[in-house]
Amino acid sequence: MTQQFKVPRGLPIQPVQRTTPRSRPTATKPTESFAKILEGKLQQSPLKFSAHAAKRLETRGINFTDQQLQTLEQAVEKARQKGGRETLILLGDVALVVSVVNRTVITAIDGESLKENVFTQIDSAVIT
Repeated sequence: MTQQFKVPRGLPIQPVQRTTPRSRPTATKPTESFAKILEGKLQQSPLKFSAHAAKRLETRGINFTDQQLQTLEQAVEKARQKGGRETLILLGDVALVVSVVNRTVITAIDGESLKENVFTQIDSAVIT
């Protein structure tokens, strides 16, 4: 199959002129990836206690030392690294259900109330 091109008379045929390529602005490479920045922000946010958890701690007379709070923070970080979202953390004779994603203690149960208790809607557990 042959194609014919018709060039109108009176128009000169000229070779295509090459132009020099324009220099494109180069994107600056970020020094850190988004994942690293997000991870750093998540680690920096302090552990919070929900109103429900604070009430449970108060009514059950549960107080944490600075060392226990640091251990709790480390347990939450371990759960986060393993992909936990809702984690049961056993800290001595206290059980805490923690939303790892929100870094929030949801509820707290003392040793007396732990017996024969069923924990639901958790995906991981950390025993300290």
